[in-house]
Amino acid sequence: MDPAQKAAADAMPADTGRKGRRRAKAAIDLKPDMTTDSLQLFLKDIGKVRLLTAQEEVELAKRIERGDLDAKQKMVESNLRLVVSIAKNYRNQGLPFLDLIQEGTLGLVRAAEKFDYRKGFKFSTYATWWIRQAIARALADKARTIRIPVHVVEKLNKIGRAERKLVTELGREPTPEEIAEVTGIDPEEVDSIKRSAQAPVSLEKPVGDEEESEFGQFIADEKAESPFDRAADLLTKEALKEALENLSYRERRVLELRYGLGGEHPRTLDEVGRTFNVTRERIRQIENQSLKKLQQLGEAQKLREVT
Repeated sequence: MDPAQKAAADAMPADTGRKGRRRAKAAIDLKPDMTTDSLQLFLKDIGKVRLLTAQEEVELAKRIERGDLDAKQKMVESNLRLVVSIAKNYRNQGLPFLDLIQEGTLGLVRAAEKFDYRKGFKFSTYATWWIRQAIARALADKARTIRIPVHVVEKLNKIGRAERKLVTELGREPTPEEIAEVTGIDPEEVDSIKRSAQAPVSLEKPVGDEEESEFGQFIADEKAESPFDRAADLLTKEALKEALENLSYRERRVLELRYGLGGEHPRTLDEVGRTFNVTRERIRQIENQSLKKLQQLGEAQKLREVT
């Protein structure tokens, strides 16, 4: 069934534990034939839902822990704006916007089920990882074009389990070093394996704070308007990896974090700045410098050959 055909009753599955609690009622109402106007009304409606206070989140989490399905629904409904906000970063990557919202809602439901209020984290901070993972996984399943070797899949699953564990413990996305400590896999290999599982990246993907440019504009093009340029709209993960290897580790990480490459999710200049403990302006400088390097390296020809 198409994700957009599911109401939140499908997004909030029945408990498979021994108590066998019934399926929760719908939290959102996404129709497959939803028009642009009705989508706008839906977005307007969820915008009217009052945000929860920290104390209300704790109280709902306690009720959810006791199996209260109404509490789970309220937690989900009160955070749907977060799903929409995150889903916007994944447009033009292979799935309709409604599908992205639906997949993100699945992640939000999972976060509501797993949230541990005792650790003192904000629910939205914790839920962000689950929402992004759900959307990224759906995009990868939809768009992946290269089969990943079995041994890599095994390590990827191990990394995924460690990530989920660490997110629960830390209340945020773990670093490659933290994942390495749990899995015993070298941090560089953790980074590489996560990149190997990424979905292809569209050359038409909007980039920059104002989305005024497309990623493909930063790849050197010696034969503009060639048949290849008109026909090809995907950049495979292996080709992208080869191009990024010409950059320093820091430059590569900035691009991965800014544009959602290598299994990452798109982040703002401020978010990346906090990761590297530098200002947003410094990140902007590194970003521009890295993109210029890609252009000057003339990687376009190599990418065409791999594609």
